[in-house]
Amino acid sequence: MQATFPAASILILDRQPKIANDRTWCFWSAHSSPFPEATFRTWQRLSFFGEGFSRVFDLAPYHYYLIRGLDFYRHTQALLQQSAQIAFAYGDVTGISGQDGKGVVTLDGTQYSADWVFSSLYQPGLYPPQPDRYHYLKQHFRGWEIESETDIFDPALPTLFDFRTPQNGLMRFVYTLPFDRRRALIEYTLFSPDLLPDHQYDQALRDYIHNHLGAAEYQIHAVENGVIPMTDQPFPRQLGERVLAIGTLGGRVKPSSGYAFLRIQKDSDAIVASLKKHGHPFDIPRSPARYQLFDSIMLQVMQRNGGIMSRIFTQLFQNNPVQRIFAFLDESAPLSQDVRVLASLQPFPFLRALFHLKVLRKI
Repeated sequence: MQATFPAASILILDRQPKIANDRTWCFWSAHSSPFPEATFRTWQRLSFFGEGFSRVFDLAPYHYYLIRGLDFYRHTQALLQQSAQIAFAYGDVTGISGQDGKGVVTLDGTQYSADWVFSSLYQPGLYPPQPDRYHYLKQHFRGWEIESETDIFDPALPTLFDFRTPQNGLMRFVYTLPFDRRRALIEYTLFSPDLLPDHQYDQALRDYIHNHLGAAEYQIHAVENGVIPMTDQPFPRQLGERVLAIGTLGGRVKPSSGYAFLRIQKDSDAIVASLKKHGHPFDIPRSPARYQLFDSIMLQVMQRNGGIMSRIFTQLFQNNPVQRIFAFLDESAPLSQDVRVLASLQPFPFLRALFHLKVLRKI
């Protein structure tokens, strides 16, 4: 920071200090983890279970990484606190505006001004929904960190997707992140417009652990819940002359998958590059147009017929090397590779979705 912007100072505003292990980030990358000191687990293989098909994939040159929230908070806070240019303040942000060529943030009645303000204050309903133009789904999940009485896990082999859970008209799957032979995080995940009652998540986890992991006796050490918005409604990046939206507020969540962690890291790099080159943070790339269309088509299929997604994902993993799938989902593949991914899937659900979007103009 000091070498990049020697005269700059940063004030980080948050509601309260981050002291709880409140989330888990997982991501694949062909490069080393951006936070190796905070990375809890790294895997070189993944398993997939679909409709009548299962496979273990070797990921090279990719790795699959897991970062726990508390490890990340402790690591980044320790680094930031080493710099005299960085300070923290805590409370409720009640306003963000521009004034006299500065960005202004109001925190518990106190105003702070800066050359640039970066806001991640996403709130559902912040922008009026337009259901006749855009899709609105949620990725919602509950995870249990369990410890079994016997050795039931392979600590070198996580499961990325397991569709051996009743779909009931929605996209539902479980993923398993093993820490050792007896301990793992089991996440039950759905893509749908609405959340479930708490007891339904719990029952699905109990059924999966009993039916597919074979754990008769186990303890639950931690519970994790989350909701990620999945929409193709565009969110504006520039919220004022001196304000840039980042994170979910800046549309950094990939609409069709909910992945955000590495996208946010890449976005941060682009913001720094823009500041260095132009003196402002707004010269940042957008997703290529074809991926925006792919996201809308996938959301259309999920919204209209989410129960077929298990079959679609089975085709995807049965007919493609995992490296090609990762590059497609990362929006980093050449067009020729994207075409091969699309050609590996039965076209009818996607052609019907495209017809609804472009011809009937219906969501």
